[in-house]
Amino acid sequence: NMSQFSQYWPSASNILGVKITMFDVRKFIDRQRRNSGRISTNFVSIMVNTTGDESSSEAEHAKPLGRLSILSYGSGHMLNDITSACWFTYLLLFLTDIGLSPRDAAVVMLSGQTADAFTTIFAGELIDRFGHFKLWHAGGSILVAISFSSVFGGCVPCKVLRTDSSVLETVGYSTFAAIFNVGWAVTQVSHMSMVNCITLNPTSRVALASCRNAFTMIANLSLYAIALAVFSAYNTMQSISIVIQYRWIAYLSIFIGCCFVCVFLLGTKEPELKKQIQCKNLSRISWAHWFKKVLYYQVAVVYMLTRLVTNVSQALLAFYVINDLEMNRSSKAVVPAIIYISSFIVSIILQETRWTSLRLKTFFTAGAILWVVSGAGIFVLPSKLHDIMYVLSIIIGVANALMTVTGISMESILVGEDLNGCAFVYGSLSFLDKLSCGLALYALESYQDAAGRTDMKLNNSMEVTHSVTRYGFGVFPAACALVSAVVTYTMDLPDTRSRPLNEPLLA
Repeated sequence: NMSQFSQYWPSASNILGVKITMFDVRKFIDRQRRNSGRISTNFVSIMVNTTGDESSSEAEHAKPLGRLSILSYGSGHMLNDITSACWFTYLLLFLTDIGLSPRDAAVVMLSGQTADAFTTIFAGELIDRFGHFKLWHAGGSILVAISFSSVFGGCVPCKVLRTDSSVLETVGYSTFAAIFNVGWAVTQVSHMSMVNCITLNPTSRVALASCRNAFTMIANLSLYAIALAVFSAYNTMQSISIVIQYRWIAYLSIFIGCCFVCVFLLGTKEPELKKQIQCKNLSRISWAHWFKKVLYYQVAVVYMLTRLVTNVSQALLAFYVINDLEMNRSSKAVVPAIIYISSFIVSIILQETRWTSLRLKTFFTAGAILWVVSGAGIFVLPSKLHDIMYVLSIIIGVANALMTVTGISMESILVGEDLNGCAFVYGSLSFLDKLSCGLALYALESYQDAAGRTDMKLNNSMEVTHSVTRYGFGVFPAACALVSAVVTYTMDLPDTRSRPLNEPLLA
């Protein structure tokens, strides 16, 4: 009885974990009746094979994308990438340089990270439900451009009300920081969600991801090139000059990013409705399914700690090289660039690696050990030997790449073939990453506020002042790396013999 069958088939389909519609069932039954006059009792397995073969065949024969389409898509995240690099590298330094206390500066960072964390979850659900990827992307990009220029352009409410209240400054900067991160999250989710809906061709999907990764490198290096030029031109610590420096960095970054956003919007077609439906037809796995897996908690802890290592160290790096090592102001751009280039080169090499459980644990542990060594060097390095920081920056870049690449691969192993549940996994881990980073920086900067800021210059002395920055940039990331390595050792990872990574590694 087809009416009874259609009533119970959706539940059976979910239990079996197969994507088969009633149209497919009726088509199969009609074909069986024409061929043999009866229906095979093993029709479910035949249906799975039939539909699976059809999907694979459709993907294999899908028309590959042209180079211009791939390039235009890859350019769509340029604004996000360049503003994100500026956000983590220079925001706290900018806010403290213009007079905010370290704690108030951390409040601004925390407000942005919290907004980003919650928006990531809701944006994915809304975009899944309503579609229109390019519209979401354009709206998010507008928010990013306007709010980011306001964050580094000065306190807007203070100018309107003509007051220099520290509370109003903190509220004003925090508001625009939150708006910036809302726009950033919307742009990121809409851009990443488009990959599987633009094309079914697997080669083109790899090309899209690789192109996005290449533009990430261009964005980061562009920021540090801009910063190097600006800091070299304005080699002074006057308050007005500081505001002008960061305003130029922010405005030039926004201009470059917006140019690439226009290329994306003009050169990328909105995915067809049919492909959007195909992307959303997979039955969803309940959240409870993941909460019952020990591996989910282990991967979540490792990923969160890995992101704490990279983000916290990036946020405190500029403080360390200027205040603790007394290096030239241009080092605020040179040292981060060296770290990033080292990380990028190692990431490209690791993309060709075929990962096994043992290799994942080995490479991750190696990265953690390198960070522990780097952290020890950072903690005891005197200002007289500040040139050693260039060597340490290479080691840090290698360590970041080893930990980040293997951490991403662990996420992929956790998801496995449950592709219809990957949105929750990636969304929840991203939520933990962004919220924990904001809280960690707030805690560290609160201690910095309580300890007070010293203006004592060591004049290239061999003496070492163990400031909060040294603990935050050296000890904290090293401790996170060590704990994450221990958790990795306890994992029971299935040996999937996975293929080389094809996803963006530096997003």
